[in-house]
Amino acid sequence: MTAQEVLYSMALARLPRLSLQEKKALVTEMGSASEVYAHRHELAAMLKGYTPRIEAAFKEMDSCLVRAHEEMEFAERKQVKCLCLHDEAYPMRFRDCPDAPILLYASGTADLNARHVVGIVGTRQATDHGRATCRSMVERLAQLLPGTLIVSGLAYGIDIEAHRAALSYGLPTVGVLAHGLDQIYPSIHRETAVQMLRQGGLVTEFMSHTHADKKNFVQRNRIVAGMCDALIMIESAAKGGSLITTALADSYGREVFAVPGRPQDKWSEGCNMLIRQQKAHLLRCIDEMVEDLGWDKEIEMKRQLSQGLQQQLFPSLSPQEQAVTDALMGCDYKSVHQLAKDTRMPMAALNALLLEMELKNLVHLVGGGIYRLP
Repeated sequence: MTAQEVLYSMALARLPRLSLQEKKALVTEMGSASEVYAHRHELAAMLKGYTPRIEAAFKEMDSCLVRAHEEMEFAERKQVKCLCLHDEAYPMRFRDCPDAPILLYASGTADLNARHVVGIVGTRQATDHGRATCRSMVERLAQLLPGTLIVSGLAYGIDIEAHRAALSYGLPTVGVLAHGLDQIYPSIHRETAVQMLRQGGLVTEFMSHTHADKKNFVQRNRIVAGMCDALIMIESAAKGGSLITTALADSYGREVFAVPGRPQDKWSEGCNMLIRQQKAHLLRCIDEMVEDLGWDKEIEMKRQLSQGLQQQLFPSLSPQEQAVTDALMGCDYKSVHQLAKDTRMPMAALNALLLEMELKNLVHLVGGGIYRLP
C-alpha cells in the first residue's frame, strides 16, 4: 500500500461527523481513500446518496491531514504497520462487515488472516474456575489446531487469561486495543503485551495519544468480533461488555459459543442467558466447537494425508460443490460467511466441504476465510 493511500486513509478515518459505515462505503465505492480525496469536491455528482452533511464534513479534511502526517511519523518511528482496507494484510474476515475501519494500526508478528481465528471474551471479575476453563480450552485448541490465532481485548479477567494461555501453549495471540499504540491499558499488562509482540501482536483503529475512553471499548469490541471465525464467552454477568461483543459477532454471522455455569453463579448469568435464548452454542469443551465448525474434518484429512492416503478426485461436481462454485462464479472472492448465506449450508458442513474442494483444487483459499475460484 502506498504512503499516499495510508495518509489519506488516516485523514478520512479521523474525519468527524461521518459514521464508520459511511467512511467504509466511500472507500469501497471509490476504490481507495486516495480517490475519495482526489474527487472530494465532485463526490456529490459521482455518488448516489451523497448528502450535504457529508459534503460539509469534507471541509475539515485538510486539518485531518495535518494530524495524519504526524501519525505517519509516529508509525515509521515505532515500526507500526498501517493496514488500509484493501491491503492484503488487513483482516479479510472483517473487511466485509459494514462498519469495518478503513485503517488499522498493528504491531507484532501475527498473521491476521490465519486459517483459524478464535476470539475469547468474558468478565473482568473472572473466577478461578473461569480462568482454569480458559486455559484448558486454549491448551486443547493448541493440540488440535496448532497455529490458531487467539484474539481478545487485553482487559482484566478472561481476556488476559486467554492471551497468557496462548503464549504458554505456543499459539499466536492478538490484543485489540481501545487506544493508540503509544500506551498499554491497563498498564499492569504491559509485560504480557511485550511478549505478544513476539508471538502475535497488538491491533487498534485509534491513533497515538488516544485515551482509553469508555466509548472506545465498544468500538474495540466489534473488531474482536469481526476478526474471528468463532467467539467464545467464558463467564459473564447478566450485563457487560462481553455480551456486546457476542451480539456483534452474531450480527456479523460468526458462530458464538458460551460456557455454561451453575444457575446461582453471578458470573455465569450472561452465558446461561445466551444459551437459553439460543444466541450461543453450549460449549463444554473445545472438541465440541471444533466439531460444530467442521474443523474436525480438516484434522482428519490432514491425518490421512500425513499417512500417505490419497484423496479420491472425481471429475464431476457434487450438488453441494456446484452450489459453492455457482456462488463464487463472476466475483473476485467471497467470505465463508457470505457463502453460507448464498448456499444456505450449515457452517460446519460448508467448512468441511470447502476443505475438500481446496484439496481438489476446485477453490482457492485467499486467506482469512476468503475463497475464490482457481
